[in-house]
Amino acid sequence: MSSLPSAVPTAAPVPLPGPPAAPVPHPPALGPSAGPSAESAPASAVAPTLAELMDFVRGAARDEALIASLPLDPEDRTWVRLDGPGGSEAWLIGWPPGTGTGWHDHAESFGAFTTAAGVLKEHSLAVRLPTDGWRTLELTEGVDRSRALATGQGRAFGQNHVHEVLNESENVHAVSVHAYYPPLPRIRRFSRTGAVLRLEQTERPQDWQ
Repeated sequence: MSSLPSAVPTAAPVPLPGPPAAPVPHPPALGPSAGPSAESAPASAVAPTLAELMDFVRGAARDEALIASLPLDPEDRTWVRLDGPGGSEAWLIGWPPGTGTGWHDHAESFGAFTTAAGVLKEHSLAVRLPTDGWRTLELTEGVDRSRALATGQGRAFGQNHVHEVLNESENVHAVSVHAYYPPLPRIRRFSRTGAVLRLEQTERPQDWQ
């Protein structure tokens, strides 16, 4: 398997023109019931595999009653916490037209998501970012990936997967199901200008409660 293109750290932070757009909060940031952190997961729990997370989100996405139970808002994303397999963190999320996450990763967690209604667009970076100790990275050419995920389509991803997810429709809601393991220990949020990726914020479970 060929190695992925790498991200090249700059020697010093590269100034970005103008203030970055305010990140859209991840679901745990807006509710008190973010659930257990990775450290508080039951010691007896058997970690789910990536395939099991994918099976879970696909099955949940086919549950018409579950999807219909999600309250939708015309302007803001909405979400419901689900019981994921093996102690994983899972969410049912509604996406109004024109909304998105902003660039982020899920640090040490791997996961999967599937579109249950509408179409979502994922932009991702085929890079392995340094885990810590940097603020600004200059991306090499050819690392950008984009895919449209229509109803019933999804994807799995490994640790430190950098992406943004968008509902680009002008008038149709999208709904999706997501699962992560271990339960999100942190989320790193980024801004991007051209080839420059800048770490803006690191969120941890205590920030969501």
